[in-house]
Amino acid sequence: MDRRKNSSPVPHVVIVGGGFAGLYTAKALKRRPVCITLIDRRNYHLFQPLLYQVATAALSPADIAVPIRSVLRRQANTTVLLAEATSVDLARHAIVLEDGSHLPYDYLVLATGARHSYFGRDAWEVLAPGLKGLEDALEIRRRVLLAFEAAERETDPVIRHALLTFVVIGGGPTGVELAGALAEIARYAMARDFRSIDATQTRIILLEAASRILSTFPEALARRAEEDLKGLGVEVKTHTPVTAIEPGAVMTSGESIATYTALWAAGVTASPLVRTLGIPLDRAGRVLVEPDLTIKDHPEVFVIGDLAILTDPSTGQPLPGVATVAIQQGRATAANIW
Repeated sequence: MDRRKNSSPVPHVVIVGGGFAGLYTAKALKRRPVCITLIDRRNYHLFQPLLYQVATAALSPADIAVPIRSVLRRQANTTVLLAEATSVDLARHAIVLEDGSHLPYDYLVLATGARHSYFGRDAWEVLAPGLKGLEDALEIRRRVLLAFEAAERETDPVIRHALLTFVVIGGGPTGVELAGALAEIARYAMARDFRSIDATQTRIILLEAASRILSTFPEALARRAEEDLKGLGVEVKTHTPVTAIEPGAVMTSGESIATYTALWAAGVTASPLVRTLGIPLDRAGRVLVEPDLTIKDHPEVFVIGDLAILTDPSTGQPLPGVATVAIQQGRATAANIW
């Protein structure tokens, strides 16, 4: 579909974000007569589905991060810029960068992803880190490993029990993966490494406010995932919203759980860049896009990946924020551009 608005034989496509959605848009346009500029504030593409493996010390950061330039090295029509976009000037068809410069576009693809949301309780972030980037994964890994080390030296059984209790808040894909990985490393990887503690007795608790985990997935798959988690020894507690997080404890409406390691996987909010579009957003800051992934009245602007909310007509449910959806949206966007 040709939507060019100028007389240039080679339209300029600006892609903001080098995650799955942005990267696959660029790759799908490899042989098209377009000039592509891909902007990201980091110089690597992160394989987010395995981020929890870095957080639980199963993988190193280098295993899931690859330089964007090396991925697109052979793509002659693409330039990669290390920069941060701060706003979109729809009237001028330009992206405003952090240094104040303007980058004009014929087509714009926004794919800057999302961050964790604490639903207005931002003070909880220090006590319960989320998992969206490499820095988050390394911080979680540090806390998890130090908890085992502290428990090895602790003589008070009450404190030791709290050190060996890990609370994961949020039963979406990230929370489920994180809880399962923690249970696996405690019962298998760590079991023979300590002398004073029994790592197999580590308590992993997954808290979910809704009626079931993996609410965006078919119910049968969610039930199977819950059974698998319980088979690993994870305590899955649904209908259990968190009311407070304090140093050494996570509170729900029914109990106070003594723990020194709380991890957040309960919600996300879209990148603030889309707020500069001046269009309606949902509660999570996402854009309700048109069926072709554009925004209303601007067929040259695409919003994809975790920034977008699009309902699956077959189920009536929003498409989940997972890598496969982002990849498909990237390819669809490329097809809609050319």
